[in-house]
Amino acid sequence: MKICIIGQGYIGLPTAALFTTKDCDVVGVDINEEVVNTLNEGDIHIEEPGLSEVIKKAVENGKYHASLTPEKADAFIITVPTPYISENYSCDLSYVKSACESIIPYLEKGNTVIIESTIAPMSTDEEIKPIFENAGFTIGEDLYLAHCPERVLPGKIMYELVHNHRIIGGITEKCSQKASEVYGQFVEGELMQTEAKTAEMSKCMENTFRDVNIALANELAKICAEIGVNALEVIELANKHPRVNIHTPGPGVGGHCLAIDPYFIYAKAPETAKIIKLSRDTNKSMPDFVVENVEKILNNGKITVLGLSYKGNTGDDRESPSYEIIAKLKDLGYEISDFDPHVKPEGDFSEAIKDSGLILILSDHDEFKELDYNLITEEMENPIIFDTKAILKEVPEDITLYNFGNLYEI
Repeated sequence: MKICIIGQGYIGLPTAALFTTKDCDVVGVDINEEVVNTLNEGDIHIEEPGLSEVIKKAVENGKYHASLTPEKADAFIITVPTPYISENYSCDLSYVKSACESIIPYLEKGNTVIIESTIAPMSTDEEIKPIFENAGFTIGEDLYLAHCPERVLPGKIMYELVHNHRIIGGITEKCSQKASEVYGQFVEGELMQTEAKTAEMSKCMENTFRDVNIALANELAKICAEIGVNALEVIELANKHPRVNIHTPGPGVGGHCLAIDPYFIYAKAPETAKIIKLSRDTNKSMPDFVVENVEKILNNGKITVLGLSYKGNTGDDRESPSYEIIAKLKDLGYEISDFDPHVKPEGDFSEAIKDSGLILILSDHDEFKELDYNLITEEMENPIIFDTKAILKEVPEDITLYNFGNLYEI
């Protein structure tokens, strides 16, 4: 089977790689010429364990190549971004629609088209299906259309794409069957067939569930800072209850999924989705909360930010709250240096902290869990650490540590 995958990012490229392991011929399409050239040399442009080896082998044996334009194939998979429109929080389908239109000249009867990009409920039925119908295809008879969202964790994508259960949302039952045949080549989890609109809502709701629960933890942190209670200890004790699992608060929510997908549901029913919107507002307020407390700790001077990615041990910095926090601090006149071995491997920790007044931890990379405290005390006159990810348990007595548990002590 030949597979044409539009979009060679964090989802499209690993998906392409896994199809090549099952003897499929894969063309990965991307609009970025530099990305295409890099991939055709057998190198990759993103950080994901296990991916580089598979792509290198696939390029060498001719099972994979990248291209700026689509090619004829048996199945087409769309994995392009879907941002939200800030004016009304609705899903911006422009990239998906453009990708769908780009493959029309290459489609043949009997092909399967799969939308993997996360989209708002009803999008496949109301906005994507007409694109192919207007091109002369009958969905469910000579062209099979489905929405099949991914559910993966950065850093474990290659494993989870294979082993996680997969939602297969066809426009018709036959569409679901055809899409299942495509993914069945490498997916070992259950292929759960349903309608496209149900698949769309399920994907959005998975991320909304997580966003709402994170918002609860973040709101707790704010309340405890206000009334003088250790939020982290509250969470630790509460989670000893057999049916309670409060998340750890943080500097904000990042990534393409949690930071955006809940808006897609809210935009469909704004008068009803009140908890969803309030949770989004709470999580979006966390960069301001971090900055407010930084100002209490340090009036002016240099701040060293540890972590640019939104998720630990990855280089994925999409929608990362770190950038918003950095921008706000710069606007207030602080000098900012940053260090993130996953986003900027060439960085130097010693140089980043030299003459700094505060270390601000914004990512929970393993590298930050065991800092060189001797170096910190050498390079910083009065070492202070503000750990927004609660990854440091103890520090030497000559270093001051703040986290979301003791902000009321500032």
